[in-house]
Amino acid sequence: MKLILTQTVTGLGEPGDVVNVKDGYARNFLIAKNKGIKWTEGGQKQVDQIKRAREARSVRNLDHARELQSALTAKVFPVEAKIGEANRLFGSINAADVVKAIETAGGPKIDRRILQLDHPIKLAGKHKIVAKLHPEVTATVQIKIG
Repeated sequence: MKLILTQTVTGLGEPGDVVNVKDGYARNFLIAKNKGIKWTEGGQKQVDQIKRAREARSVRNLDHARELQSALTAKVFPVEAKIGEANRLFGSINAADVVKAIETAGGPKIDRRILQLDHPIKLAGKHKIVAKLHPEVTATVQIKIG
């Protein structure tokens, strides 16, 4: 089935890309999760619009990404959590918690999906998290849990 992607799908493409996928994958995942729409000739206008928006955003985002990089690497962001024995946390810290801590500390607003957190953090102390702000710009966010 031929689809137009409306969101980034890892391993498949970016918004505005026209892709061929199996019918079940298209119906059960991409269309159901609003990550793609069926391709039609009229839909080609939407493809062009999505691509124009993506190009405008990428040019604008490079400078903005560098500003975010300097703001995120400038300080250590505190994260509040309950700590038990042996520096173990009650629960864990995920990307959404890190974003909330950054905003609470007066840092920039970022999307949680740019943080590359392989697994939730379960130990207190200082941790470094990589944030992919742009294909050319990454930042290392330092957090202190405790």
